Amino acid sequence: MDIQQLILDALGQSPNAIPYFVSQRLKRYFPDHALLEASDRDFDLHGYGKAGSCQIHPLAEVHGQELTTWNSSDRHIEKQPFNAAYEITWQGHKLTAVQLHWSAGWSTVRYLWILSEREAIAEAFFHAVCDWSTEVRDEILIFDNGAWSKNTELYKSIKATTLENLVLPGSLKQDIHSDVKRFFESRQFYSQHDLAWKRGLLMIGPPGNGKTHMVKALINDLKLPCLYVKNFKDRSNPEAFNIRRVFEKARHMAPCILVLEDLDSLIGDETRSCFLNELDGFAVNEGILTLATTNHPERIDMAILERPSRFDRKYQFTLPNEPERQTYLADWNSRLQDDMKLMPEAIAQLTSQTNGFSFAYLKELCLSSMMGWMEKREPGAMDQVMIEQLPKLQEQLAEGQAHRKALAPSPSDADSAKA
Repeated sequence: MDIQQLILDALGQSPNAIPYFVSQRLKRYFPDHALLEASDRDFDLHGYGKAGSCQIHPLAEVHGQELTTWNSSDRHIEKQPFNAAYEITWQGHKLTAVQLHWSAGWSTVRYLWILSEREAIAEAFFHAVCDWSTEVRDEILIFDNGAWSKNTELYKSIKATTLENLVLPGSLKQDIHSDVKRFFESRQFYSQHDLAWKRGLLMIGPPGNGKTHMVKALINDLKLPCLYVKNFKDRSNPEAFNIRRVFEKARHMAPCILVLEDLDSLIGDETRSCFLNELDGFAVNEGILTLATTNHPERIDMAILERPSRFDRKYQFTLPNEPERQTYLADWNSRLQDDMKLMPEAIAQLTSQTNGFSFAYLKELCLSSMMGWMEKREPGAMDQVMIEQLPKLQEQLAEGQAHRKALAPSPSDADSAKA
């Protein structure tokens, strides 16, 4: 059979006809072979081959089309197979694969056909590749636009985030850390008392006060597989379908951590019921710790926010009080070179004058002051530089608060909406 011509003929069909067209032709020309068709995004054939788990050789008689892309993070080019055919050697077996991509509406369809001597071989190979593809190795699984991908850059960022360099009020940091550690250490206790071994924590508070840092530090400390959801939106499938896919993946990966950042933006009226069923329905979420954050708890439905079995604990991340601000500034100051260090009197003054600052605003005060000091490069000048920077950030903070107040609905508007 001329596979080169098959590919050309297939791509001339309508998008809906391509899978059947190729399948029918392959079965006609290879009647004694088993045929497996796959469009599963968890089937990373080329990653499996690069890992040395099988050998993949392009068929010489078929032009293999590749797309070249630029990886800006590592500053190198990557070549991605697009339309091609291969001979595969796996555990002593020979298989043939045909891979095609085509456009369907707003999305791109990726499809593979695998020929082997027996159906059991094809299915075992498919199982092995999918198992390898979904295994997390020094990376984070991210769900975005209807697909899972592995992110090593986010993993590196998480590895650099610890509980030691996180400043939070009172015992909040210790309480959350103890909560999650106790959960994962108590599987036998849950089983003995016939309790579902699952837990959900919701971190609430204005932006810039340590929620994301806390989540990253917990992931780093627990060293368990992490699934991070950017959104449930997808051009090809409804959001409810993707919510189910996310929880199915988490159940497969358990024990694991499922992160839902900015929960208020992820779940709307149309998806609330599906989300509640997956979070706290008939399905068993054994070993899943769901960590969610929100800046706007008022936008979350009470069925999610208030019922303990959905998010068992709600932790409040408030603006730092004077002791936390002083600790943060002192810790930052301790890491500076001697010429840049603040005097104790300056730390006390800045601590008292940064009321209303989040940790993010304190960080910006420190960074912008470092930039300002570099222009002078004078020992002892940091005190004056930071005091000069302070009014600029106070003004920015006030403008932001005024803007949010202007956008907030008036009481009469809220009453009208309820009516």
